[in-house]
Amino acid sequence: MAFEIIVIGTSLGGLSALRVLLGSLPRDFPLAIAVVQHRYKDFNNSLSSFLQQFLSLPIKDVEDKDPIQPGKIYLAPADYHLLVEPGYFSLSIDEPVSFARPSIDVLFESAADTYRDRTVGIVLTGANHDGARGLSSIKTANGLTIVQDPASAESNIMPLAAIAATCVDAILPLAEIAPYLMNRCASVRS
Repeated sequence: MAFEIIVIGTSLGGLSALRVLLGSLPRDFPLAIAVVQHRYKDFNNSLSSFLQQFLSLPIKDVEDKDPIQPGKIYLAPADYHLLVEPGYFSLSIDEPVSFARPSIDVLFESAADTYRDRTVGIVLTGANHDGARGLSSIKTANGLTIVQDPASAESNIMPLAAIAATCVDAILPLAEIAPYLMNRCASVRS
C-alpha cells in the first residue's frame, strides 16, 4: 500500500505526545503529515516554532492553499479548520465541530474523501470525542487507522472514543507509533 498522507489529531496532553511521535521520525520520512492540536483561538503560532526544536522534519502552520508536499509536517492554525484537498490544504472558519476549531473530524474526513485508502489516521491523547467519527471515515475508505493505547495517554477519552467508533488497525503505546509508521510506509521510498 502506498500511503500519501498521515493525519494526526490530539488534544489534552498532545504537546508531549507530538514531541515523542514526530520527534522519532527520521529526516527522510517520505509522507506529508497534517496535525490538528486543539488549542485556544487566541493561541499564537509559536507551537510550530516550539515543536521544531525537537523534530528532524520541517513543520509549519498551514496557510490557505499551501501545497501538500511529502516529508513535511503541517499544523492547523488556531481557530481554523484544516481541510485536505487534491494536492493542497484549505482553511475554513465554519462553525466549531465537537466544540473545536480546528476539528480533528473535519481534517480526517476531508483526507478520507481526497486520498481514500492512501490515508493514515492517528488519534492520540485527548479529553473529548473529536476524531472518532473522522477515523471511522478513514477506515471506511480502507485507509490505515491507528490509536494511541489509552493506557499510555495523558487523557484516555479520545483514544477510547476512537476505538469504540471503529475497528482500528493498530492500538499502540505512544513510543511504538513512529517505528510502526516507518515500517508500514517504507514502500513509499522504493
